[in-house]
Amino acid sequence: MGSWPSWDCSASSCNGWPNPWGSAMKAAVLYGKEDVRIETVPDPTPGPGEVVIRVRAATTCGTDLKVWRRGGHARMLTPPILFGHEAAGEIVALGAGVTGWQVGDRVVANNSAPCGQCFYCQRQAFSLCPHLEFNNGTFAEYLKLPASIVRQNLLPIPESLPFALAALTEPLACVLHGVARSGFDPAMVATWPSPPQIVVLGDGAIGLMFVGVLAQQGARVLAFGGSNQRLAIATTFGAEQTINHHQCGDIPAVVKDWTEGRGADIVIEATGVPEVWETAIACGRPGATINLFGGCPRETTIRVDTERLHYEELTLKGVFHNTPSFVRQALQLIASGTLPFEKLISGQAPLMEIETVLQAMKARQVIKVALQP
Repeated sequence: MGSWPSWDCSASSCNGWPNPWGSAMKAAVLYGKEDVRIETVPDPTPGPGEVVIRVRAATTCGTDLKVWRRGGHARMLTPPILFGHEAAGEIVALGAGVTGWQVGDRVVANNSAPCGQCFYCQRQAFSLCPHLEFNNGTFAEYLKLPASIVRQNLLPIPESLPFALAALTEPLACVLHGVARSGFDPAMVATWPSPPQIVVLGDGAIGLMFVGVLAQQGARVLAFGGSNQRLAIATTFGAEQTINHHQCGDIPAVVKDWTEGRGADIVIEATGVPEVWETAIACGRPGATINLFGGCPRETTIRVDTERLHYEELTLKGVFHNTPSFVRQALQLIASGTLPFEKLISGQAPLMEIETVLQAMKARQVIKVALQP
């Protein structure tokens, strides 16, 4: 597919927009399995409490790839629908009643917001809110943000932070939520005889983010993946050891060797493949927590050894999405510059090339691409 242009979306090169807000825009519309089309659709108009932003960078995600390949998503969207869920940009219009924001503000928004009132929200389990309002359509020139997102999950971007990096806020928030739900606490590093040994299965952007966050907090991380290039990035993110699964016949055996025969304290599954879920469970030691983070296709099942589950007191956790507090923590971590998140963005491309980008992701030629409408 040719070489990708160098990634350069600095604040100085991306400020301002060349054209005024018009009456129609270009947007990617998902129609079904591997069927996404660039169409001309009406510009969004903000209602009460809503905001419209000019998209400056919309990053592609492994979830987008799965949705494109599968033709939909169990929770977030049903085709035909505007596509994409990670973006950063500038405010171009404010709905009635919006305060605290003005046209021209550099912002990033999460792709959802909880209701704040239901049984789960009252118990701070915001990712389980049955009324989560999802917002798709970032692969477009403009994006309308619902009032609930404006109230809870719209954040200002520091002037020094490139739009493409800010757009990583949503997936990183999911990872921070996943780390917390795995039972990992940096205090373990100081109080345990040795730091927790954690296995990450998957070398996509999510898996690499898990490696970075966990290693930064002092965990020992063993990362498995299928790309030597991506595993090299895992090393720069702090992985103690990386292994290409294509060159490894028995992953649980390798993990046991790494952990003196026990198995990992925590295992993160970040591929969304049922067989890998089973591998993840096999990698855990007695008392381990297995974070089944990667979402599998609908109506798939796995086999679980009930004897191990019971007598070894394993904890199996399905972890989904994020919460408003983790959205804020994610943006702060990105802005701090302590982890090289720019390594996850393989390049940039115009919106019209979204089909080519998705094909490149399918072939694992790129990790994430910053689409620029």
